[in-house]
Amino acid sequence: MSTLKKTIWSVLKEYSIITVGLLLYVLGWTVFLVPNNMIGGGVTGAAAIIQYATGGLVKAGYTYFVVNILLLVAALYVLGKGFGVKTVYAIAVVSYGLNLFQAILPSELLSSLAQENGPLMCTLMGGIMTGVGIGLTMSQGGSTGGTDIVALIVNKYRDVSPGRMILTMDVVIILSSMLIPSYTADGLLMPISGKITRLVLGLILIVVNSTALDLFLTGSKQSVQLFILSQKDEEIAQMISDEFRRGVTILHGEGWYTKNPIRVVMVLTRKTDMSSLLKRVRQMDPNAFISVSNVTGVYGQGFDVIKQARKKLKQD
Repeated sequence: MSTLKKTIWSVLKEYSIITVGLLLYVLGWTVFLVPNNMIGGGVTGAAAIIQYATGGLVKAGYTYFVVNILLLVAALYVLGKGFGVKTVYAIAVVSYGLNLFQAILPSELLSSLAQENGPLMCTLMGGIMTGVGIGLTMSQGGSTGGTDIVALIVNKYRDVSPGRMILTMDVVIILSSMLIPSYTADGLLMPISGKITRLVLGLILIVVNSTALDLFLTGSKQSVQLFILSQKDEEIAQMISDEFRRGVTILHGEGWYTKNPIRVVMVLTRKTDMSSLLKRVRQMDPNAFISVSNVTGVYGQGFDVIKQARKKLKQD
């Protein structure tokens, strides 16, 4: 396969995964959260609050698009061109999807999936779907923008953790819902007791969303270590290097029982690649002996990077 074809395939694969993640995110909101007048953090949460306050006249997608475009312009001005095409693509897909799915999803489907399951269950299901959706997007270098951009802008001038900044903004957005009237899809004004319930569920939504996101990203980055004993060690090592682009180490040893010299192929790879790698090894040598073990962390050479805490410089 030529370099150009590999590049095109890689880009198509990235954007396909990003699109699936964005669709999960949008469906989490439009199927489980919006029908129950749920609120959440980020720009989407603020857009939902405005939609409820206007009785559905201003759809969440419009607010999401306008706010994110303004934030994107600010980010390009303050942070430079670090935010690329993927962020713009994500903003466009989510903005359009929030309005489209609210218009085309049948009310019977929303009733059976959302309203009949109750607000708490919808909070859990919506939080999981949106968290996994963001995780899929981030795993391919994408970003949904929103409060992430604000946090990075503030972090450039103040020594404030982006994670703490995002959490603070999410809490402020959810608390602000108490000051703004909220109307249901039937045009009824939500009572104060209902708004308090939605506020508590919104805080739960933040926890569920962040937990699902962390679990997904941790699982996708988990690595494994393989020891492969085979008579075709050279062919297997070359295959791993060529097809999986992973470094391979040959360990020289001796079988204790046979006293024969042996060579062991050792490789570290992502857990997501393990099944494909095992299948290829079995194809090359069905009698290969393979040991697989999880590793806590792998740093450098295409894996994770050791992050050093920034030291705050004090001026006299």
